Amino acid sequence: MSTVPERPVVGVLALQGDVREHLAALRAQGAAPVTVRRPEELAAVDGLVLPGGESTTIVRLATRFGLLEPLRAAVRDGLPVYGSCAGMILLADRVLDAPPDQETIGGLDVTVRRNAFGRQVDSFESELDMAGLGGGPVRAVFIRAPWVEKAGAGVEVLARVVGGPADGRIVAVRQGCLVATSFHPELTGDRRVHALFVEIVRGHLAEQAGAGAGDERG
Repeated sequence: MSTVPERPVVGVLALQGDVREHLAALRAQGAAPVTVRRPEELAAVDGLVLPGGESTTIVRLATRFGLLEPLRAAVRDGLPVYGSCAGMILLADRVLDAPPDQETIGGLDVTVRRNAFGRQVDSFESELDMAGLGGGPVRAVFIRAPWVEKAGAGVEVLARVVGGPADGRIVAVRQGCLVATSFHPELTGDRRVHALFVEIVRGHLAEQAGAGAGDERG
């Protein structure tokens, strides 16, 4: 009989970025976090986090490690993935203000603008109401962050900036098992975004287990 593991294995792409912080946040939410640098490590996870960093550098390193195409295949096959900041860019199907050779993993039907909030010196924090999260606003840290310029019909907008020159800009989205935020929840100690993602992973595993049980009965 197919069963759902008590501690889902959630990988963090460990090529660049806040890897350690994401690992700690996932562990606190009951997942079994692991680092992912090779295709065989990717094949062993139930979900994946794409951390912040520099998106073109991450793509270049993923290509060097033979991971880019396996990552694209995993997303197409339904692997739950959460991308923060650069991870949002990596999941986007379309990117604005990008180098002409910018590649992404894709899968998320959004148009993302790189460095939309400005340079490193323009980094800031803000309070956001995020759909699906109880407990009040999320303290969001934006560092050379993107925003979603346009979301497809199948994309759920989870959070927008309120106030200031970026008022109304989309900074958190979900499409099926894919979640992306412009901000860095791993830096604040607020684990609710990671909790949401771990629940998405568990839900996906439960669906797979149910399908497997149905196949066995058939």
